[in-house]
Amino acid sequence: MSFLCSWSGGKDSCYAYYLAIKQGLEPKALLNVLNEHGDRSRSHGIPKNILTAQAQALDVPIHFFEATWAAYEASFVKNLVMLKDQYGLSAAVYGDIDIESHRAWEEKVSAEAGLEAKLPLWKGSRRDLVEQMLDTGIEAMIVSCNNTLGKEFLGRTLDKNLIQELEALQIDVCGENGEYHTLVLNAPMFKQRLQVSVVGVEKSSNYNFASLILDAH
Repeated sequence: MSFLCSWSGGKDSCYAYYLAIKQGLEPKALLNVLNEHGDRSRSHGIPKNILTAQAQALDVPIHFFEATWAAYEASFVKNLVMLKDQYGLSAAVYGDIDIESHRAWEEKVSAEAGLEAKLPLWKGSRRDLVEQMLDTGIEAMIVSCNNTLGKEFLGRTLDKNLIQELEALQIDVCGENGEYHTLVLNAPMFKQRLQVSVVGVEKSSNYNFASLILDAH
């Protein structure tokens, strides 16, 4: 069964991709939604060239489309259909864990495109999943976070010590409710580790974003 992965660039979509392969599925493409300016991902604020570098490390093509929130769903379905036809896909893989409304939306848009929605992380313990990601060898850096964490957490690598800090702050260790988002720098499937630097901080309402650049190897 061949699949595309709804790819945010963060730890959850990366681990879902990894588990889907472990379950015998074959990856054909990644799909990422950019903001209406087309320069960074709508979900995590990750620059397009860094997402492209992740795809190159995975040796899988990545497809982008730009969308406002208003046009998001229709554009998503349209691109799922296009990629299904292009790659002969039968499934779409998502990294959600336990938010029912997210799953319902993913199943809806996948069905409209004639694909089966696969959620390999579904109903896993959030704490257990994060530890499994670390044990698997996924290296992820916090690239955006809310004000409860604050800009000091940007650029920090997720590890066992940071998990304990998050728990002490009563922050969900997986960031499933949007408390923070990550960028994967390395994973078992990567051919090479990404070198990324934080060169500044941007603020948007109650959220902090790291300004990122991809370092030359």
